[in-house]
Amino acid sequence: MSTSRQAAFARESAEAAWRPGPGQLAEARLAEFIRASGAADLDDLQARAAGDPAWFWSVAADDIGIAWQRRPTTILDLAGGPARATWWGGGLFNHAVASTEPWARLRPDEQALAWEGEDGEVRRYTWAELDRAARLAARRLAATGIGRGSRVGIFLPMLAETVIAVLSLGRLGAIFTPIFSGYAAPAVAARLEAFSATHLITADGFLRRGAVIPLKEVADAALALAPTVQRVIVVRRLPGTPIELDGQRDLPWEAPDGPAGAGAPDVVVDAVTPTDPEQPYMVIYTSGTTGRPKGTVHVHGGFPIKAAQDLAHTFDLRAGDALCWFTDLGWMMGPWAISGALLLGARLVIYEGAPDWPDPGRLWALVASHRISHMGVSPTLIRALRVHGDEPVLAHDRSSLRVLGSTGEPWNPDPWQWLSSVVGEGRLPIVNYSGGTEVSGGIVGCNLLRPIRATSFNGPCVGMAADIVDSNGASVRGAVGELAIRQPWPGMTRGFWNEPDDELYLEAYWRRQPGMWIHGDWAATDDDGFWYIHGRSDDTLKVAGKRVGPAEVEACAVAHPAVMAAAAIGVPDPVKGEAIVVLCVPRPGVAWDPAIAVEVSQRVVDDLGKPVRPKLVIGVPTLPHTRSGKVMRRVARAAYLGLDPGDLSALENPASIEAIAAAGRS
Repeated sequence: MSTSRQAAFARESAEAAWRPGPGQLAEARLAEFIRASGAADLDDLQARAAGDPAWFWSVAADDIGIAWQRRPTTILDLAGGPARATWWGGGLFNHAVASTEPWARLRPDEQALAWEGEDGEVRRYTWAELDRAARLAARRLAATGIGRGSRVGIFLPMLAETVIAVLSLGRLGAIFTPIFSGYAAPAVAARLEAFSATHLITADGFLRRGAVIPLKEVADAALALAPTVQRVIVVRRLPGTPIELDGQRDLPWEAPDGPAGAGAPDVVVDAVTPTDPEQPYMVIYTSGTTGRPKGTVHVHGGFPIKAAQDLAHTFDLRAGDALCWFTDLGWMMGPWAISGALLLGARLVIYEGAPDWPDPGRLWALVASHRISHMGVSPTLIRALRVHGDEPVLAHDRSSLRVLGSTGEPWNPDPWQWLSSVVGEGRLPIVNYSGGTEVSGGIVGCNLLRPIRATSFNGPCVGMAADIVDSNGASVRGAVGELAIRQPWPGMTRGFWNEPDDELYLEAYWRRQPGMWIHGDWAATDDDGFWYIHGRSDDTLKVAGKRVGPAEVEACAVAHPAVMAAAAIGVPDPVKGEAIVVLCVPRPGVAWDPAIAVEVSQRVVDDLGKPVRPKLVIGVPTLPHTRSGKVMRRVARAAYLGLDPGDLSALENPASIEAIAAAGRS
């Protein structure tokens, strides 16, 4: 390490909550990768990656052991410009084959997948068993008419069959769209129709907080609005639950009609057609502020490789580790965890139900029973679990944990400190991670070679040419700017489904600053080089000409002992142009009192200054959020102002809107 870097390391460490020890500095996957790449240190590696992304991704793919069907002869093709970059020319790669076949040969009897239901049922698969299950499922699905280019919706909770469905469709060369298991029928139908899906894989139902969620009923209602679907394959998660089967359309997952139907020999698909790395395998729909959702197109050689590389070099995930990320297949972290963990030979642990059912220690019980090494959560989830105190955490053995991960939204300090000190016992790094569906993973994160400061990122994700830029595209430090990416990477979406001219895609990311991806997040660095996300650009508050990130205001609010969660929204103001309204959810057992509002308002003033004093601080029962815990500020603002909230399909709690709307009317 150079003298200047040693001095910087000392400054970073001064106020760090976690510091790498000699073991991490010498033996972390990232440290090994730096040595193998020939780079002098992490700064040199990042500089070389930004200057020559083809070089970086070539050595990175080798480092994480990508199992090519045929090695590429060229790495990056920029003939169409950075927005239309293509990768791995001359190569062949199928993400599903690479996820199981190498490990089934090398470690057939080691565990690859563990699933736990909310009722406590557990199923485990070795690598050989998972590989065989994917092959057999591919044969059975092929018998229903699924093949290369087929469009399939997966409307499932986190089951073992969910993972197997992803792998079997990949083997067949089909394209799937993951659909959030909490969606209502209209949202499911909108995605199936936009995708022109011909097949749907769903389940009879699943468990959530002790209740049966009748998934097949929702699917049937959706299919009445999505006439393109010709076949429905039904997983029997709850065999005792009565469901209606359409004899002309519905087939059981276990043995669909055809050559591998009931009574057929238990044979499997061994041959996989060679796969172009640029062949699409997944389309994930994102919810927009208005209009229909956008389908981000991902390819075999894109999303899975980016997921694996991030897990290896940012999270230090290795073969034999165990990853559990609390998510749903419908959010990008579901496919991300599946591809990233399995490509690296790590054990994947998935859970069906609620994280606090039947008690608030359920998540930590999972850690103990499955010996999880890497656990991923959201800040909102930690805020919700923290109110139950330390005992539900301390009651369970967490010695297997090596890394805690977080994503979804900015942190505020107190929950972060609780996660660090109580859950992590002060010994575990919290890898904060931010990017997006369109990115296939992270833009900024925390690597294990540098200190980590509370709520921050210690730099761009390894290999990402991330920057913070002003309105002219110039780099800025020490001030809030737009989060940008200056070079293409394999995981970037190849555009939006059924948008052949790419206009919507180019407008969304590439035209605000020519040749540069603008992600839509406000970001800043502090004097020691730690990075912070200040919220979405379209959530930004501008009060009397001063731009304020809503996360800054919300951090002040939730620092109050009576406030569990908060959302800061901007409302029209005749004097300031825009004023701030803070919606606060009281902690359990706390009755909202006007005195709390006064105290929260004063905290904002004390921390951020008088110009951003909130116009109102209002108590509400809950905030609109997704199942993954992400608060939807645009929905809260629209409800408060009586405006059209746009696409609500991602909401887990639509009833939250009425209380906010009532507050806006009062």
